[in-house]
Amino acid sequence: MHLLGTDDFGRDVLSRLIFGSRISLLVGFSSVLVQLGVGGSLGLTAGYYRGRADQIIMRIADIQLAVPFLVLALAVVAVLGPSLWNVILVLGVTGWVSYGRVLRGQVLAVREQQYVEAARALGAPDLRILLTHILPNVTNSVIVIASLEVARMIIAEASLSFLGLGVQPPTPTWGGMVAQGRNFITVAWWIATFPGLAIFLTVLGINLFGDWLRDLLDPTARY
Repeated sequence: MHLLGTDDFGRDVLSRLIFGSRISLLVGFSSVLVQLGVGGSLGLTAGYYRGRADQIIMRIADIQLAVPFLVLALAVVAVLGPSLWNVILVLGVTGWVSYGRVLRGQVLAVREQQYVEAARALGAPDLRILLTHILPNVTNSVIVIASLEVARMIIAEASLSFLGLGVQPPTPTWGGMVAQGRNFITVAWWIATFPGLAIFLTVLGINLFGDWLRDLLDPTARY
C-alpha cells in the first residue's frame, strides 16, 4: 500500500520522502555548525581586536555579500563536485557572514563594559576574556540567527539538488524529488507536490520556532 503513491520508477514516495528528510536536516544543521565556527571566530576576532584585523575581515565579508549567496554556492559546488559533504562545506563556508557581522557589532559594545575592563586590568589573557566574559553575553542573537539559518540552508540544499548539483541519485532528496516530478506534474502531480509540501512545512516550522526562540531570549521583542 502506497499512501502517497509511487514515482515513475514505481518507488514509494512516502519512503523516499522520509529518507530524504535525513539529508535535508543533516545539511541544514551541519552547515549551520560550520557557519557558527567560521563566522563566530571571525566576528569575535574583528570585534575584540578591531584595527587591521577588523578591516580585513569586514572587507572580506563585504566582497562575499556582493555576490548572491546561491550563485556563490553554485559556483563553488560546480568546481568541487556535487556530493553531500561538499554541499555542507560550501553552504557552511559561504554563509558565515551574517554571524560574523552580528557578533562583531555586539562584541564592540560588550568589550567596553566595566567587567571586561576589570578582567583586562587584572591581566586576564584575551582568550579567557573572549570565552568567559564576552561570548556568554552575545550568544542569544547567534542562537536565533542559527535557528533561522537552518531553514535557509534546507532551501539552499533543495535548490542545489533541484539543479543537479546537490546529493546525487539514487539517494533521495526533497529537491531532487521535485526536479524528478516536474516532468510528470500533469499526469502524476503527487511526485513533485509532496516533496515540495515537505520543504514548505519544515521551513515554516523552523521559522516559527526561531520567532518563538527570539521572543523567549529577548522578552522586549514582544512589545
